[in-house]
Amino acid sequence: MNRVTAVLICGAIAFVSSLALARVHPFGYAGLDKAKGAESPILNNSQVPSAVRSILVEKCANCHSNQVQAPFYRHLAPLSWLMERDIVEARKAMNLSLWDTYSADRQQTLEAKMVHETRSHDMPPVQYRMIHWNARIADGNSEVLKLWAQGSQPTQASEVPPGEGDPARGRQLFEKRCTGCHTLTQNREGPRLQGVYGRTSGTVADFAYSVALKRAKIVWDEATLEKWLTDPDTLISGNEMDFLVSNPQQRHDLISYLKRNSVQ
Repeated sequence: MNRVTAVLICGAIAFVSSLALARVHPFGYAGLDKAKGAESPILNNSQVPSAVRSILVEKCANCHSNQVQAPFYRHLAPLSWLMERDIVEARKAMNLSLWDTYSADRQQTLEAKMVHETRSHDMPPVQYRMIHWNARIADGNSEVLKLWAQGSQPTQASEVPPGEGDPARGRQLFEKRCTGCHTLTQNREGPRLQGVYGRTSGTVADFAYSVALKRAKIVWDEATLEKWLTDPDTLISGNEMDFLVSNPQQRHDLISYLKRNSVQ
């Protein structure tokens, strides 16, 4: 047997083995071999505007939905395993095929995260963009997402002035709406918030703030937190906060909760 024949035989064995191993799903089954058109169009019956829907379907749905347009190498392990791992984890974070089953609070939290991660170019991941050039999200796309996220915030049902802030309600709201990016004791996409009341903006030593927030030197109290939660961009232009609370009572409740947790 000459060298060329041996190489061909080894290559054929490796190819067949790769095809066989692709039928194993060590990170979970992502449905890469599902027939196209097996499910209804993504977000087809939702209240998501058409311009936003187009961006999400084109840029995000390949990982963050049940409808994957997988390339040919989905049949080859270990590439298929890496794809399935990324898709399974992406669906855990957000599955657009299940969007209408999420609560309003959950949707608003995800909307804010989308805006933050697309503006900071954390999503789609670099390794994905290197292969899928059309997945790159332009600044114009991020602005569309931002306007959508801000426009979907709940409005006050009446003109009754808000009452005194309730820290118990504030805690519930924090857990529903804020923990996608913040916790009290650990940094996430946003800095830890224990002790934020009375703190100067941009001063948590181990968090990478935007330049705008570092330069602002604002002390967080009732007045500044009220303005910040109403519209972060109005208070500090160029910051990376993409979430607002349009309901005055909810703002008061959140501020009351943060004030109660002001001891670091």
